[in-house]
Amino acid sequence: MFRLHRLSVLLAAMTALAACQPEAPAPGFTDPHAEARPIAWNELLDRPRETATARLAFGEGELEFGELWLPEGAGPFPVVAMVHGGCWLSQIPGTILQDYVAADLRDHGIAVWNLEYARIGHETGGWPGTFEDIADGMDHLRVVAEDYPLDLDRLVVTGHSAGGHLALWAAARGSLPESSPSWRADPLIPNTVVTLAGINDLADYRAHGPGRCGEPDTVDNLIGPVEGQTRELMAQVSPGSMAGIAVDQVIISGELDPIVPPVLGARYTLLAGERGDSVRHVALPAAGHFELIDPMAPAWQDIRVVLIEALEVE
Repeated sequence: MFRLHRLSVLLAAMTALAACQPEAPAPGFTDPHAEARPIAWNELLDRPRETATARLAFGEGELEFGELWLPEGAGPFPVVAMVHGGCWLSQIPGTILQDYVAADLRDHGIAVWNLEYARIGHETGGWPGTFEDIADGMDHLRVVAEDYPLDLDRLVVTGHSAGGHLALWAAARGSLPESSPSWRADPLIPNTVVTLAGINDLADYRAHGPGRCGEPDTVDNLIGPVEGQTRELMAQVSPGSMAGIAVDQVIISGELDPIVPPVLGARYTLLAGERGDSVRHVALPAAGHFELIDPMAPAWQDIRVVLIEALEVE
């Protein structure tokens, strides 16, 4: 069974990696839509990257750390906590995917806490380890604020793709029962959560995702086999199945996204609105999946405005 699980993880990773690569045009073919063609993650990572101010551990595990990006000046600075994506898979790059937007926000006077966490393929990845890392990493911001000038009264959490799922979960975890392994007595909850191509509803993505992230197998490897995905479990792991979220939510999609199509964001928004959440959906034109974390893309300019408004930054 262990070998089958490892094989399933590997196949899911290969599927996800292949899906993220741009398709090569036929020889001599000029693509009339080239300017609108979504970029892939390797195109993003080919660019030079800046480095964070500090890497700070929030636990003893190798992947239990956050990278702090601190603006110049005395502060205290508003904070954006970030959770990177990558289909929850260890084989896909981690925090570096968001170095570019972290640097951009830092240059606009915003501190960034970019979280790493154990993923599928890591020893403690999946349920509950992945979720425990996010909970502990978020709560550790209180400790970080003892040594760095952070204004935690102005805190937004954001995440991209699978990280969008975990960011939204971080905002919702105040409703977890004490029996849950990822329950924490005094969770640090943000003022607003912004998901970027977020996989906001695991059941919907498992059933209707386009397969570009290796679903449904990837979802099963994250939270366990489908026969064990009970209502009780889903209420602990999927924002789409959790109790109402008492945090403002902005669900952002790229209209050209082939990995997390905008219809999934629209359906989650409808679901959340029906349960009484404060939620809105924004679909950005001419944007794919990775434009949402590319500071050179027009989509990011719109996203930055959303984050700044949520932080009430002048």
